[in-house]
Amino acid sequence: MTVPHKRVAVLSPVAWRTPPRQYGAWETVAGNIAEGLVSRGWDVTLFATRDSATRARLHAVVDRGYEEDRAIDPKVAEYLHISEAFEHAAEFDLIHSHYDFMGLCYSRLVKTPVVTTIHGFSSPAIMPVYDKYRDGYFVSISNSDRAVGLNYVATVYNGIDLSLYPLRKRGGDRLVFLGRIHPDKGVHLAIEVARRSGLPLLIAGIVQDRTYFREQVEPHLNQAIRYIGPVDVAGKNELFAQARALLHLNTIPERFGLVLAEANAAGVPVIAMDLGSCREVIQDGQTGFLVGNAAEAVRALEHVGEIDDGACRQRVQQHFSIETMVEAYEKVYRTVFELEAQK
Repeated sequence: MTVPHKRVAVLSPVAWRTPPRQYGAWETVAGNIAEGLVSRGWDVTLFATRDSATRARLHAVVDRGYEEDRAIDPKVAEYLHISEAFEHAAEFDLIHSHYDFMGLCYSRLVKTPVVTTIHGFSSPAIMPVYDKYRDGYFVSISNSDRAVGLNYVATVYNGIDLSLYPLRKRGGDRLVFLGRIHPDKGVHLAIEVARRSGLPLLIAGIVQDRTYFREQVEPHLNQAIRYIGPVDVAGKNELFAQARALLHLNTIPERFGLVLAEANAAGVPVIAMDLGSCREVIQDGQTGFLVGNAAEAVRALEHVGEIDDGACRQRVQQHFSIETMVEAYEKVYRTVFELEAQK
Protein backbone atom coordinates (compact mmCIF):
# COMPACT_ATOMS: atom_id res chain seq x y z
CA MET A 1 0.00 0.00 0.00
CA THR A 2 1.46 3.33 -1.06
CA VAL A 3 0.57 6.77 0.21
CA PRO A 4 0.73 8.89 -2.98
CA HIS A 5 -0.27 12.18 -1.39
CA LYS A 6 2.71 12.18 0.97
CA ARG A 7 5.69 14.31 0.02
CA VAL A 8 9.10 12.87 0.82
CA ALA A 9 12.51 14.52 0.61
CA VAL A 10 15.39 12.10 0.10
CA LEU A 11 18.64 13.67 1.28
CA SER A 12 21.57 12.06 -0.52
CA PRO A 13 25.25 12.79 0.16
CA VAL A 14 27.18 15.03 -2.23
CA ALA A 15 30.54 13.28 -2.23
CA TRP A 16 29.54 11.76 -5.56
CA ARG A 17 26.74 12.09 -8.09
CA THR A 18 23.48 10.21 -7.37
CA PRO A 19 23.64 7.53 -8.60
CA PRO A 20 27.44 7.43 -8.67
CA ARG A 21 29.34 6.79 -11.87
CA GLN A 22 31.64 4.36 -10.07
CA TYR A 23 32.07 4.29 -6.28
CA GLY A 24 29.43 5.69 -3.91
CA ALA A 25 27.39 3.23 -1.87
CA TRP A 26 25.32 5.77 0.08
CA GLU A 27 24.45 7.69 -3.08
CA THR A 28 23.49 4.40 -4.76
CA VAL A 29 21.05 3.50 -2.02
CA ALA A 30 19.56 6.99 -1.76
CA GLY A 31 19.05 7.06 -5.52
CA ASN A 32 17.47 3.60 -5.55
CA ILE A 33 15.05 4.62 -2.80
CA ALA A 34 14.04 7.77 -4.67
CA GLU A 35 13.47 5.84 -7.91
CA GLY A 36 11.57 3.09 -6.13
CA LEU A 37 9.29 5.54 -4.34
CA VAL A 38 8.54 7.39 -7.56
CA SER A 39 7.59 4.14 -9.29
CA ARG A 40 5.15 3.43 -6.46
CA GLY A 41 3.41 6.79 -6.69
CA TRP A 42 5.14 8.89 -4.04
CA ASP A 43 5.84 12.59 -4.50
CA VAL A 44 9.63 12.61 -4.13
CA THR A 45 12.23 15.35 -4.15
CA LEU A 46 15.84 14.19 -4.27
CA PHE A 47 18.40 16.55 -2.73
CA ALA A 48 21.64 15.67 -4.51
CA THR A 49 24.27 17.14 -6.82
CA ARG A 50 23.03 19.03 -9.85
CA ASP A 51 24.43 16.43 -12.27
CA SER A 52 22.44 13.63 -10.62
CA ALA A 53 20.07 11.46 -12.64
CA THR A 54 16.61 10.79 -11.22
CA ARG A 55 12.92 10.54 -12.09
CA ALA A 56 12.19 12.37 -8.82
CA ARG A 57 12.16 16.15 -8.59
CA LEU A 58 15.83 17.14 -8.28
CA HIS A 59 16.79 19.95 -5.89
CA ALA A 60 20.46 20.95 -6.00
CA VAL A 61 22.73 23.71 -4.77
CA VAL A 62 25.99 21.80 -5.36
CA ASP A 63 26.97 21.29 -9.00
CA ARG A 64 29.21 18.23 -8.67
CA GLY A 65 30.38 15.81 -6.03
CA TYR A 66 33.33 17.13 -4.07
CA GLU A 67 35.18 13.84 -4.60
CA GLU A 68 34.85 14.39 -8.35
CA ASP A 69 35.79 18.07 -8.34
CA ARG A 70 38.66 18.90 -6.00
CA ALA A 71 38.00 22.62 -6.42
CA ILE A 72 34.94 22.17 -4.20
CA ASP A 73 35.45 22.47 -0.46
CA PRO A 74 33.74 19.41 1.09
CA LYS A 75 32.52 21.14 4.24
CA VAL A 76 31.13 24.13 2.35
CA ALA A 77 29.33 21.82 -0.07
CA GLU A 78 27.90 19.66 2.70
CA TYR A 79 26.62 22.50 4.83
CA LEU A 80 25.07 24.32 1.88
CA HIS A 81 23.44 21.08 0.77
CA ILE A 82 22.09 19.87 4.12
CA SER A 83 20.85 23.30 5.21
CA GLU A 84 19.05 23.71 1.88
CA ALA A 85 17.04 20.55 2.48
CA PHE A 86 16.07 21.55 6.01
CA GLU A 87 15.21 25.10 5.00
CA HIS A 88 12.58 23.51 2.72
CA ALA A 89 11.39 21.06 5.39
CA ALA A 90 7.91 22.58 5.62
CA GLU A 91 7.26 21.51 2.01
CA PHE A 92 7.51 17.82 2.94
CA ASP A 93 5.73 15.32 5.13
CA LEU A 94 8.97 13.47 5.84
CA ILE A 95 12.69 13.88 5.28
CA HIS A 96 14.64 10.68 4.68
CA SER A 97 18.26 11.47 5.46
CA HIS A 98 21.26 9.47 4.27
CA TYR A 99 23.64 12.04 5.72
CA ASP A 100 24.96 10.28 8.79
CA PHE A 101 25.17 12.36 11.97
CA MET A 102 25.27 15.74 10.24
CA GLY A 103 21.61 15.76 9.23
CA LEU A 104 20.62 14.99 12.82
CA CYS A 105 21.97 18.33 13.95
CA TYR A 106 19.20 20.07 11.97
CA SER A 107 16.39 17.68 12.88
CA ARG A 108 15.11 19.52 15.98
CA LEU A 109 14.98 22.82 14.12
CA VAL A 110 12.07 21.67 11.93
CA LYS A 111 8.63 20.18 12.56
CA THR A 112 8.91 17.68 9.70
CA PRO A 113 9.83 14.19 10.95
CA VAL A 114 13.26 12.94 9.91
CA VAL A 115 14.12 9.30 9.25
CA THR A 116 17.86 8.63 9.29
CA THR A 117 19.27 5.55 7.61
CA ILE A 118 22.56 4.81 9.34
CA HIS A 119 24.97 3.48 6.72
CA GLY A 120 27.64 2.81 9.32
CA PHE A 121 29.37 4.33 12.31
CA SER A 122 32.58 5.69 10.82
CA SER A 123 34.24 6.49 14.15
CA PRO A 124 33.53 6.42 17.89
CA ALA A 125 34.08 10.19 17.77
CA ILE A 126 30.69 10.74 16.08
CA MET A 127 28.71 8.86 18.71
CA PRO A 128 28.00 11.89 20.94
CA VAL A 129 25.80 13.26 18.15
CA TYR A 130 23.83 10.03 17.92
CA ASP A 131 23.55 9.98 21.70
CA LYS A 132 22.13 13.51 21.74
CA TYR A 133 19.54 12.67 19.07
CA ARG A 134 18.91 9.09 20.22
CA ASP A 135 15.13 9.62 20.22
CA GLY A 136 15.00 10.28 16.48
CA TYR A 137 13.76 7.75 13.94
CA PHE A 138 16.58 5.44 12.87
CA VAL A 139 16.88 2.63 10.35
CA SER A 140 19.78 0.18 10.38
CA ILE A 141 20.98 -1.49 7.17
CA SER A 142 21.73 -4.77 8.95
CA ASN A 143 20.87 -6.26 12.31
CA SER A 144 24.56 -6.51 13.15
CA ASP A 145 25.26 -2.81 12.66
CA ARG A 146 23.32 -1.23 15.49
CA ALA A 147 24.25 1.01 18.40
CA VAL A 148 22.75 0.51 21.84
CA GLY A 149 20.18 3.08 22.90
CA LEU A 150 19.04 4.45 19.55
CA ASN A 151 15.37 4.51 18.58
CA TYR A 152 15.44 2.04 15.70
CA VAL A 153 12.21 1.79 13.74
CA ALA A 154 13.41 -1.13 11.61
CA THR A 155 16.26 -2.84 9.82
CA VAL A 156 15.95 -2.39 6.07
CA TYR A 157 18.46 -4.14 3.86
CA ASN A 158 19.91 -2.14 0.99
CA GLY A 159 18.35 -2.87 -2.39
CA ILE A 160 19.97 -2.97 -5.81
CA ASP A 161 18.62 -2.59 -9.33
CA LEU A 162 18.77 -6.17 -10.60
CA SER A 163 18.37 -5.03 -14.20
CA LEU A 164 21.89 -3.58 -13.97
CA TYR A 165 23.42 -6.94 -13.07
CA PRO A 166 22.17 -9.66 -15.44
CA LEU A 167 22.84 -13.29 -14.64
CA ARG A 168 26.15 -14.20 -16.26
CA LYS A 169 26.12 -16.96 -18.87
CA ARG A 170 29.03 -18.92 -17.40
CA GLY A 171 31.60 -18.58 -14.67
CA GLY A 172 35.23 -17.65 -15.22
CA ASP A 173 38.50 -18.71 -13.64
CA ARG A 174 39.53 -15.49 -11.93
CA LEU A 175 39.14 -14.24 -8.42
CA VAL A 176 37.72 -10.75 -8.11
CA PHE A 177 38.05 -8.10 -5.42
CA LEU A 178 35.76 -5.11 -5.82
CA GLY A 179 35.69 -2.32 -3.25
CA ARG A 180 37.66 0.39 -1.50
CA ILE A 181 41.41 -0.20 -1.41
CA HIS A 182 41.65 0.05 2.36
CA PRO A 183 42.79 -2.28 5.17
CA ASP A 184 39.17 -2.62 6.34
CA LYS A 185 38.28 -4.38 3.07
CA GLY A 186 41.11 -6.93 3.26
CA VAL A 187 42.69 -6.49 -0.17
CA HIS A 188 45.91 -7.97 1.23
CA LEU A 189 44.00 -11.08 2.25
CA ALA A 190 42.53 -11.41 -1.24
CA ILE A 191 46.09 -11.26 -2.58
CA GLU A 192 47.14 -13.96 -0.11
CA VAL A 193 44.29 -16.21 -1.24
CA ALA A 194 45.21 -15.68 -4.89
CA ARG A 195 48.84 -16.55 -4.27
CA ARG A 196 48.02 -19.64 -2.19
CA SER A 197 45.39 -20.92 -4.62
CA GLY A 198 47.33 -20.15 -7.78
CA LEU A 199 44.34 -18.36 -9.28
CA PRO A 200 44.60 -14.95 -10.98
CA LEU A 201 43.10 -11.98 -9.17
CA LEU A 202 41.54 -8.81 -10.52
CA ILE A 203 41.38 -5.89 -8.05
CA ALA A 204 39.03 -2.98 -8.75
CA GLY A 205 38.06 0.07 -6.70
CA ILE A 206 39.13 3.50 -5.55
CA VAL A 207 42.38 3.80 -3.59
CA GLN A 208 41.24 5.23 -0.27
CA ASP A 209 44.43 4.51 1.68
CA ARG A 210 47.43 5.27 -0.51
CA THR A 211 50.00 4.13 2.05
CA TYR A 212 48.25 0.77 2.33
CA PHE A 213 48.11 0.47 -1.45
CA ARG A 214 51.78 1.37 -1.82
CA GLU A 215 53.00 -0.98 0.93
CA GLN A 216 50.63 -3.97 0.88
CA VAL A 217 49.06 -4.08 -2.57
CA GLU A 218 51.35 -2.56 -5.18
CA PRO A 219 54.42 -4.77 -4.44
CA HIS A 220 52.36 -7.88 -5.27
CA LEU A 221 50.97 -6.70 -8.58
CA ASN A 222 52.03 -8.70 -11.62
CA GLN A 223 50.46 -10.44 -14.62
CA ALA A 224 48.44 -12.72 -12.34
CA ILE A 225 47.44 -10.12 -9.74
CA ARG A 226 46.24 -6.93 -11.42
CA TYR A 227 44.79 -3.65 -10.20
CA ILE A 228 42.49 -2.11 -12.82
CA GLY A 229 41.23 0.97 -10.94
CA PRO A 230 37.64 2.06 -10.26
CA VAL A 231 34.91 0.57 -12.45
CA ASP A 232 31.36 1.53 -13.39
CA VAL A 233 28.40 -0.86 -13.69
CA ALA A 234 29.55 -2.13 -17.08
CA GLY A 235 33.00 -2.70 -15.63
CA LYS A 236 31.55 -4.65 -12.71
CA ASN A 237 29.65 -6.90 -15.08
CA GLU A 238 32.84 -7.55 -17.06
CA LEU A 239 34.50 -8.62 -13.82
CA PHE A 240 31.57 -10.80 -12.80
CA ALA A 241 31.69 -12.56 -16.18
CA GLN A 242 35.30 -13.55 -15.50
CA ALA A 243 34.82 -14.48 -11.85
CA ARG A 244 35.03 -17.86 -10.23
CA ALA A 245 34.28 -16.06 -6.96
CA LEU A 246 34.22 -12.62 -5.40
CA LEU A 247 36.53 -12.28 -2.40
CA HIS A 248 35.29 -10.01 0.38
CA LEU A 249 37.67 -10.68 3.26
CA ASN A 250 36.81 -7.66 5.38
CA THR A 251 38.90 -7.18 8.51
CA ILE A 252 36.22 -5.30 10.47
CA PRO A 253 32.49 -6.05 10.80
CA GLU A 254 30.80 -5.33 7.47
CA ARG A 255 27.91 -2.85 7.67
CA PHE A 256 26.06 -4.28 4.66
CA GLY A 257 28.24 -4.78 1.58
CA LEU A 258 26.41 -3.78 -1.62
CA VAL A 259 28.97 -5.60 -3.75
CA LEU A 260 27.96 -8.89 -2.12
CA ALA A 261 24.42 -8.48 -3.42
CA GLU A 262 25.62 -7.20 -6.81
CA ALA A 263 27.88 -10.22 -7.31
CA ASN A 264 25.19 -12.67 -6.21
CA ALA A 265 22.71 -10.99 -8.57
CA ALA A 266 25.05 -11.86 -11.43
CA GLY A 267 25.32 -15.42 -10.11
CA VAL A 268 28.83 -15.02 -8.68
CA PRO A 269 29.53 -16.93 -5.46
CA VAL A 270 30.95 -14.78 -2.66
CA ILE A 271 33.61 -15.83 -0.18
CA ALA A 272 33.29 -13.40 2.71
CA MET A 273 34.74 -13.03 6.16
CA ASP A 274 32.20 -13.96 8.80
CA LEU A 275 32.12 -10.50 10.35
CA GLY A 276 29.17 -8.16 10.73
CA SER A 277 26.43 -8.31 8.11
CA CYS A 278 28.11 -10.85 5.82
CA ARG A 279 26.14 -13.60 7.55
CA GLU A 280 22.91 -11.72 6.79
CA VAL A 281 23.69 -11.12 3.12
CA ILE A 282 25.45 -14.37 2.19
CA GLN A 283 23.72 -17.68 2.83
CA ASP A 284 26.59 -19.96 3.79
CA GLY A 285 26.86 -22.90 1.41
CA GLN A 286 24.05 -21.59 -0.81
CA THR A 287 25.19 -18.25 -2.24
CA GLY A 288 28.80 -18.40 -1.10
CA PHE A 289 30.88 -19.25 1.93
CA LEU A 290 31.62 -17.52 5.22
CA VAL A 291 35.20 -17.93 6.42
CA GLY A 292 37.40 -16.91 9.32
CA ASN A 293 40.74 -16.44 7.58
CA ALA A 294 42.61 -16.70 4.29
CA ALA A 295 43.31 -20.42 4.69
CA GLU A 296 39.59 -21.13 5.01
CA ALA A 297 38.94 -18.97 1.95
CA VAL A 298 41.39 -21.08 -0.08
CA ARG A 299 39.59 -24.25 1.01
CA ALA A 300 36.22 -22.71 0.19
CA LEU A 301 37.37 -22.15 -3.40
CA GLU A 302 37.32 -25.91 -3.85
CA HIS A 303 33.54 -25.86 -3.37
CA VAL A 304 32.40 -22.78 -5.31
CA GLY A 305 31.37 -25.02 -8.19
CA GLU A 306 28.62 -26.37 -5.93
CA ILE A 307 26.94 -22.95 -5.73
CA ASP A 308 23.95 -22.52 -8.04
CA ASP A 309 24.03 -19.24 -9.98
CA GLY A 310 20.24 -19.04 -10.14
CA ALA A 311 19.89 -19.54 -6.39
CA CYS A 312 22.25 -16.62 -5.82
CA ARG A 313 20.13 -14.31 -7.96
CA GLN A 314 16.87 -15.56 -6.48
CA ARG A 315 18.01 -14.72 -2.96
CA VAL A 316 18.97 -11.20 -4.03
CA GLN A 317 15.62 -10.75 -5.73
CA GLN A 318 13.83 -11.86 -2.59
CA HIS A 319 15.81 -9.91 0.01
CA PHE A 320 17.95 -7.21 -1.64
CA SER A 321 15.98 -5.77 -4.55
CA ILE A 322 14.83 -2.16 -4.86
CA GLU A 323 11.23 -3.34 -4.62
CA THR A 324 11.80 -5.22 -1.36
CA MET A 325 13.72 -2.28 0.11
CA VAL A 326 11.12 0.32 -0.85
CA GLU A 327 8.24 -1.77 0.48
CA ALA A 328 10.08 -1.96 3.80
CA TYR A 329 10.65 1.80 3.84
CA GLU A 330 6.97 2.39 3.14
CA LYS A 331 6.26 0.48 6.36
CA VAL A 332 8.81 2.64 8.16
CA TYR A 333 7.17 5.82 6.87
CA ARG A 334 3.71 4.65 7.89
CA THR A 335 5.00 3.84 11.37
CA VAL A 336 6.56 7.30 11.66
CA PHE A 337 3.37 9.01 10.45
CA GLU A 338 1.32 7.06 13.02
CA LEU A 339 3.73 7.95 15.83
CA GLU A 340 3.74 11.61 14.80
CA ALA A 341 -0.06 11.65 14.77
CA GLN A 342 -0.07 10.49 18.40
CA LYS A 343 2.05 13.43 19.59
